[in-house]
Amino acid sequence: MEQVDLEYARGPDGTLRVALGGDWKLARGIPAPGGVIEEIEKPPLPKKVIFETGVLGGWDSGLLTFLMAVLSRCTQLGVEADRHGLPEGIKRLLALASAVPARPGRHSSKPEPVLARVGDAAITWWMGWGDTLAFIGDAFLSLLRLFAGKARLRRSDFLLTVQDCGAQSLPIVALINLLVGLILGFVGAIELRRFGAQIYVADLVGIGMLRDIAPIMTGIIVTGRTGASFAAQLGTMEVNQEIDALRTLGVPPMDFLVLPRLLALCLMMPLLCLYADLLGIVGGLVVAGSMLDISPIQYLLETKRAVHLNDLFLGLFMSVVFGVLVAIAGCMRGLRSGRSASAVGEATTSAVVTGVVSIVVATAIITAISYVLGI
Repeated sequence: MEQVDLEYARGPDGTLRVALGGDWKLARGIPAPGGVIEEIEKPPLPKKVIFETGVLGGWDSGLLTFLMAVLSRCTQLGVEADRHGLPEGIKRLLALASAVPARPGRHSSKPEPVLARVGDAAITWWMGWGDTLAFIGDAFLSLLRLFAGKARLRRSDFLLTVQDCGAQSLPIVALINLLVGLILGFVGAIELRRFGAQIYVADLVGIGMLRDIAPIMTGIIVTGRTGASFAAQLGTMEVNQEIDALRTLGVPPMDFLVLPRLLALCLMMPLLCLYADLLGIVGGLVVAGSMLDISPIQYLLETKRAVHLNDLFLGLFMSVVFGVLVAIAGCMRGLRSGRSASAVGEATTSAVVTGVVSIVVATAIITAISYVLGI
């Protein structure tokens, strides 16, 4: 069995040649990489590190560990390492080892100061806002190209997205908003019955559903169902390099992927909101008839007296805004996803969280503005 052989020396051109020979197996004992690393660290640093393996015999993971230590130190010092002299199997294993990042928290290290962590979080937050604004700008430019007749998208994709986020969302929207109308009517009935004002349950349910509750509940449902679906679809396309293929073919992903989804949600959200308004009022009607002995005619007449077109239009406007926010959050997280299964899951979760937070913030802003304007 051949002995392990390791020789290294600098040439006149400043190149460090590392010659590996013999049988590099753990059972034979592997030389420590410290000597080679010390030679690399000696000033002046070598211009290049070259590996020679012409007389290399058998090898196992011990040789791979040795080379990983040397290459890692070369990377830290900025020294070029030429891998062409290594066997093909070793080069493939080194590529796989360097392609998988170390899991955070695996190595014990001194924790960063609090100010450093706060600074990193602030920088990440600021960069995220810049990325979001850039994405919104690209979506707006894509919309302008659509109006100019230059956007490249397929009508079939748009119709499929309309079906997915519209008709197929009706059952869950109906169930949730019907139950919300029941709950709102039940809570109002308990309190209003104490004052003999049971008829005002219709006012409470009608105004509450039309102005705020129906748009918000529908937006949250669409975020969890459609926004997450957008992020998962586009994230998977990013993993499979389909988006890179579109860019290579000269097809803008913003036109081909984002624009149909954005238009579909903007079109379907007001219709879903109208449907939710109707189901919420029906839920209040069930409670009024079963608990308060109010006839359906009385309930509907009181609802007609209480609600106005301003209430309806405000809710529809909010639903359109929510549709834009959900589409942008889902598509942006999907297109910015990493290229692994875990990254797609993180993008989907981030899309749902971003969509829900955006809906709540937008609701607060629109409600404050409508109060100031007296709507």
